[in-house]
Amino acid sequence: MTSERSVKVRNGFHQAKWDEELLFELHKPGERGLVVAPVEPGIAAEVGDGLSALPAALVRQQAPALPEIGQMRVLKHFLRLSQENLGGDLNIDIGQGTCTMKYNPKINDALAADPRMAKLHPLQDPSTVQGALEILHSLDLYLREISGMDRFSLQPASGSSAILNMVSIIQAYHASRADGQTRDEMITTIFSHPSDAAAAAVKGYKVITLLQNEDGLPTLEDLKRAVGPRTAGLLITNPEDTGIFNPQIQAFVRAVHEVGGLCGYDQANANGILGITRAVDAGFDMCFFNLHKTFGTPHGCGGPAGGALGVTQALAPFLPVPVVEFDGHRYSLNADLPQSIGKTRAYYGTAQVALKAYAWIRALGAEGLREVAEVAVLNNNYMLAKICRIRGASAPYAKGRDRIEQVRYSWEQLYKDTGVTTEDIALRMADFGMHLWSSHHPFIVPQPFTVEPTESYSKEELDEYLAVLSQVSAEAYRDPQLVKTAPHRSVCHRIDPGPFDDPKRWAITWRLYQRKMK
Repeated sequence: MTSERSVKVRNGFHQAKWDEELLFELHKPGERGLVVAPVEPGIAAEVGDGLSALPAALVRQQAPALPEIGQMRVLKHFLRLSQENLGGDLNIDIGQGTCTMKYNPKINDALAADPRMAKLHPLQDPSTVQGALEILHSLDLYLREISGMDRFSLQPASGSSAILNMVSIIQAYHASRADGQTRDEMITTIFSHPSDAAAAAVKGYKVITLLQNEDGLPTLEDLKRAVGPRTAGLLITNPEDTGIFNPQIQAFVRAVHEVGGLCGYDQANANGILGITRAVDAGFDMCFFNLHKTFGTPHGCGGPAGGALGVTQALAPFLPVPVVEFDGHRYSLNADLPQSIGKTRAYYGTAQVALKAYAWIRALGAEGLREVAEVAVLNNNYMLAKICRIRGASAPYAKGRDRIEQVRYSWEQLYKDTGVTTEDIALRMADFGMHLWSSHHPFIVPQPFTVEPTESYSKEELDEYLAVLSQVSAEAYRDPQLVKTAPHRSVCHRIDPGPFDDPKRWAITWRLYQRKMK
């Protein structure tokens, strides 16, 4: 007989901490990591010294001020930094809410690092990269099947980039119909991703944001009051960041179409709907997937990423160029789309990311993709039931209803009782080697925290994360100062917010830092 394993809380965790200098501070004149061999005489005779042919204005007058460091010290520097990180391969990363931090198969990393892919150049003649183009085209076909869209571009750099592409297509579409000047309003919702509103604002639209009702959802009545002859389109996340799926989504799309607008589906939260519902089923004109979230490629702290953008046949002429074509015999890159919004990223996307997503889809198949969604939803609702029993925690809106792939919770009661904030709890979680994210600003949900368990984590790991949440809650009620002064076993303590609030103190390069320090 076996008894259920007791849940272990890693009270003994301690993050590695190094008083590590910047690479520029490690600089030692004359030290080398690699000595470049001199040019062979035959090559020099053919092409010269490599500089003489350049216009004088393009030649540096002095060498760039790059750090000079030996290989061994470079290796130690980056290994030390790696030990100061938390991440999906080190800890239970379900607290990175809305970012869908799942396991990324290492065999797919090996595929992407294969020289047959990694050493390709994006300017090679298409006849020399038929295999890579086949993978890009096949991924396009798979995403069409998964979403119901008619054509995909893999060029967008991320989800936010894909949203900007959607807004650009909406703008180009209305301009082609001579009503671009009239249609100057874009509609979104308060719990859709902020990039939906931001991209619309960047393109010059007036943004109309629909607020939530007691179920956490915008109402159809509010939408119908917002639409009209000035409506360019609707950008909406579904399920929204609360994890609540809008059951009236088809009616929302229909209402926008009735006034001549287009609808873009922000599917960054698609991990719980794979194989269950499709963008085409609700009538959307376009959608995107985050390959680095939903399709098992690394999130990469913002890059490399991939925002696969799909559109209906009517909008295919507006896609960014080039697109991959297949005539039954050869693959080619087609840049001849007269109505295209143009090039929105260098070349045509990140081929290695596309390869990883392609391999992930092939490994799982249709049944596996649906199982991903089913297990993610199961894990999420298990967490929902458990977290709502933790003292001081709650899940606002849609009381008693299941959620899809994540939940935006609240520590409001704990804050009222103890004065401990959600930021305090997030920092205390770092003492256990875990992460907890709050939410996008502004905090519509008071004292928010967002958890998304995905399909990757076992019940034992979910229970361990829950046990840490419970312990930190108990500490907040028993000894609030312990939590308020956390972290105690992490790389750094509390960061001075001053530099973040004062642009005059920002320094994003070494040279800028040196100037400002003076």
